Amino acid sequence: MPAAEPAAPAPGSRYPVPAIGLLAVAAAALWGSSRLTWVTVTSADGLTEPRTDELNGGVWFGALTPLALVLLAAIAAVLATRGWVRRLVGVLVALIAAVTAVPALALLTGSGATEQRAAALAELPGRAQVQELVTTPGAAVLALVGAVAAFGAGLLLARMPVGAKQLSGKYDAPATRKAAATRAVQEGTAGGPLPERVLWDALDAGADPTESVGTEPAAPGDTPDTPDTHSAAPGNISGAPAEGENRPGTAGKADSKESGDGP
Repeated sequence: MPAAEPAAPAPGSRYPVPAIGLLAVAAAALWGSSRLTWVTVTSADGLTEPRTDELNGGVWFGALTPLALVLLAAIAAVLATRGWVRRLVGVLVALIAAVTAVPALALLTGSGATEQRAAALAELPGRAQVQELVTTPGAAVLALVGAVAAFGAGLLLARMPVGAKQLSGKYDAPATRKAAATRAVQEGTAGGPLPERVLWDALDAGADPTESVGTEPAAPGDTPDTPDTHSAAPGNISGAPAEGENRPGTAGKADSKESGDGP
């Protein structure tokens, strides 16, 4: 009985679609939070009118926008990698998520020197005093949601099975594609006809996909058929003796006729 073929892995385990979706959500959340106001500080120095400064997420946490761009780059990295490299990308994404969550949690819990930090970021003069400090929890919560989404994507990528495939081969380097196409042509087409793209990559690599078509090695001991090198004259019958040769039983008769002897 033939052995049962192993069941194909589920689509979710082969392709990192959920992780890519979480990375996109995280990048959008961080970018949106960087444009929202996190802290509004009102100060007065006793000489001029009170001053109000609004500090958005990009000012309060300067790495917020760059981290959103890093998460977008991580999507391309996930598409172009697999195996342990993809797992390493997942670990890096999880670390980025942890770093992003720190300032959001600090603002929501009120820990840290929020007033001093706001005065420094607003570049208040030394004689100015902070009269009012208002925080916007919604902006910090949005950043925290992005951090959680990025952490979930990192966990999914770090736990991806080794056999997970790339989402698309168009991100492979040309040399890698050509080498794979050459191997596919050399191994034959037992599994069916090769895709057109593989054939073109094999041609670019210098391999001829038609060499293995219709050519089979000869079995041991077989000899190729060769045409008969003896050409018969027109009208001759195969196996007939040539002119001047004696037929069996007529050697004495021929000699007697030539010498003129009677019977």
